[in-house]
Amino acid sequence: MYSFMETRTPTSPPNLKRRFYYLLNFEMVLEWLAARYDDLWSDDERAFLFAFPRLPLASRALLVRMLMRTSPLFRASKLAYDEIGCALEAAAPLAALGWVDTNPLLSLDEIFNLHTKAELAVIIPGLSRARGMRKPELLALLRCCDRPARSYAHWHPEAQDKALRVTVTTLCERLRLMFFGNLRQGWSEFVLADLGVFRYEHVALEPSSRAFGSRDDVDVFLAVHACRERLDALASTGETTPLEPMIREIEELTCARHWLDQRRHKLLYRIGLQCERQCDWTVALASYANCTYPGARHRRMRVLEQCGRDSDALNLALGAHHTPESEEEAQRLRRMLPRLRRKLGLANETVCKPAAPERGDLVLPRPSEHVPIEIAVRDALGHPDDHAVSVYYVENALLNSLFGLLCWDAIFAGVPGAFFHPFQRGPADLYSPNFFAARCEVFQRCLARLDDDSYQHAIHKTFVEKAGLQSPFVHWRLLTEPLLEDALLCIPAAHLKLWFARLTRDIRANRTGFPDLIRFWPAQRRYEMVEVKGPGDRLQDNQIRWLAYCTEHGMPVRVVHVRWAHEADEAAVIA
Repeated sequence: MYSFMETRTPTSPPNLKRRFYYLLNFEMVLEWLAARYDDLWSDDERAFLFAFPRLPLASRALLVRMLMRTSPLFRASKLAYDEIGCALEAAAPLAALGWVDTNPLLSLDEIFNLHTKAELAVIIPGLSRARGMRKPELLALLRCCDRPARSYAHWHPEAQDKALRVTVTTLCERLRLMFFGNLRQGWSEFVLADLGVFRYEHVALEPSSRAFGSRDDVDVFLAVHACRERLDALASTGETTPLEPMIREIEELTCARHWLDQRRHKLLYRIGLQCERQCDWTVALASYANCTYPGARHRRMRVLEQCGRDSDALNLALGAHHTPESEEEAQRLRRMLPRLRRKLGLANETVCKPAAPERGDLVLPRPSEHVPIEIAVRDALGHPDDHAVSVYYVENALLNSLFGLLCWDAIFAGVPGAFFHPFQRGPADLYSPNFFAARCEVFQRCLARLDDDSYQHAIHKTFVEKAGLQSPFVHWRLLTEPLLEDALLCIPAAHLKLWFARLTRDIRANRTGFPDLIRFWPAQRRYEMVEVKGPGDRLQDNQIRWLAYCTEHGMPVRVVHVRWAHEADEAAVIA
């Protein structure tokens, strides 16, 4: 294992830290990776990790500056950084290692990316006469001429500039992936954390903490990511390219890590959806056949029904009815089974409908287009001068936040495989079926506070001590001190316990669907939750499930249906 502490940039002068902050962050990543992944490096990666800290300071800084950009191609004149100096001089040691090409061949598309339309009119003869055309239109026109790739000097002989291409982008992207465990986060995470824009909970990480267990794991992630980008490109262009080869490619991938395998199955699910949009039922069935992503089995039933294979759809639905994978699937089956039985001429069985919440009707003057209907109802149900009642627009934020504050220690427990770098908003296994079981004892200790009234102190203490830290549950902007105080005063512990129990059963499905508003009567220590529906609006499935759950357990909830009054009408306000 290499140690980079001996050769990295000295960090004692404060101004050096400020000027080379991006380089120091990059070197920290290399040290982190070296401590955790020494057994997984290829020869090229090992050579890079060994050589990078031995480069001159300006060369290291220049490479990191270029890696932070979205394109690997640059004009030397545009790489003007005071702390680096001459970009060509700094690039020379990088070129000697083959990490930067100082004389790359440039395609027509690449020369267009490097220059503005006005500059291109000087570089490409005749382009100045094509007035009124935008740059993309000019590029499309010139592509028909089949111009070969050539050096920058060949494209622009009069220029005193040079083009530079970073050739280690793929290698460094792999390193970024191994550090973050995803390609969504980038080097800006360090900057935002340093500025205090994002602050993260400190979780003790062992040297063994890492996202990937083998090179195969990394390869699987990259392969799935590449397929997903191809699928997204097809969806955006509307092309109908056959997707069977992609399905086979994904099914041939194998990985031992659950979170990685879930990414693979999620992609199969998305391919199935794309096939459904194209009415390609056969390929959709092939995509769903071996897919375990939540909802895939129901999509398979739907496709069988679309194909006219009602008997097959019914058999699959009956099997799922006895062992539903989730409340969501059970809800869908209650709608599907009667329809399939009718189509096959079979007698329908009695289906127990979920408990219906109380209904309210409200007539309001039509607000301006900039005022959401939920805000209009909130203002109608509560008045600033009325201290006897307070109404908040909370939707999914309040109850998730209360859960996140009470169970903070469980959510951020150092479970193996949950945390592997300092910039995680939450555990990597948040949506895993084993999320609760892996932290069962800690969750039980947290939730037990609801039985002895210590939960209020615990929630408020976490609210103060962890204020602003990133969390997958706590909505800091919405959770104000008055809202928290009203919630802790008016919502019984028994109701919180019921909500939290359902949330932990299926976090992915149950963290949404809560009613829009909550109304408190602090003097009476009671509350009511209100779902708002405008003209023509219907309840969503996840909302129906939450409303039924609340109604079944005696929690005060109602659905308010709003219609707009004519000018002569008076607003009817709910008592």
